[in-house]
Amino acid sequence: MNQYSANQPSAQQGKHQDLVGFIWNIADKLRGPYRPPQYRRVMLPQIILRRLDCVQEPTKAAVLAKKGQLEAKGMEGVALEKALSKVAVGAKRTQALFNTSPFTFQKLLGDPPNIASNLVAYINGFSPRARDIFEKFEFESEIQKLDESNRLFLVIQEFCSPQIDLSPEHVSAMDMGYVFEELVRKFNEQANEEAGDHFTPREVIRLMVSLMFSDEDEVFKAGIYKSIYDPTVGTGGMLSESEKHIKDQNP
Repeated sequence: MNQYSANQPSAQQGKHQDLVGFIWNIADKLRGPYRPPQYRRVMLPQIILRRLDCVQEPTKAAVLAKKGQLEAKGMEGVALEKALSKVAVGAKRTQALFNTSPFTFQKLLGDPPNIASNLVAYINGFSPRARDIFEKFEFESEIQKLDESNRLFLVIQEFCSPQIDLSPEHVSAMDMGYVFEELVRKFNEQANEEAGDHFTPREVIRLMVSLMFSDEDEVFKAGIYKSIYDPTVGTGGMLSESEKHIKDQNP
């Protein structure tokens, strides 16, 4: 049993496998302009982008309205970003994620001839930390390649399918981590690389979390605030397992 399936209920495993399988089928549509070992260049940032699209959707209208109000008053730069972050958090979200572009994944499909430039504008509309993810992936060059090979519209259309709902209400942060890790494993197998070079198995993470909290009695009391720092954070497994460990102590 690998790190992906260990200690997961069978129903949850089935849900994850269905989602992984659907995403893998989308990757197969890249065949031609991409070889299988190259699929991850597109699919990993695309999965993250669709997840962020779903996460920020409930706050998008409020963020755009606030942006218009504040820009009319002359606010810009860091001050504007901080104000919009508060709007995003105010909608009962745990992260200050927002997007100031007029686009969503669904709206991108409404203008096929300009989908590449609109997608770049959409990514640039995210809050700074989210934009940094796609800069690290160097995703803009892949967008251009996808567009030139007539694959970009097709891939985005597939990610808009009801069969791949990546909203937090449907796929929790922990579930998303499992799915992402399984996809990393599969893509690395295509590239003849060891999956363990890219993430830590969940059973190891659980052991690390248990050891980390072994002398931490105060952290489980109401009103206590502490930070958890993972200097090599990948899919967020250490953070999500830490959150679960704390909640388990306070049912």
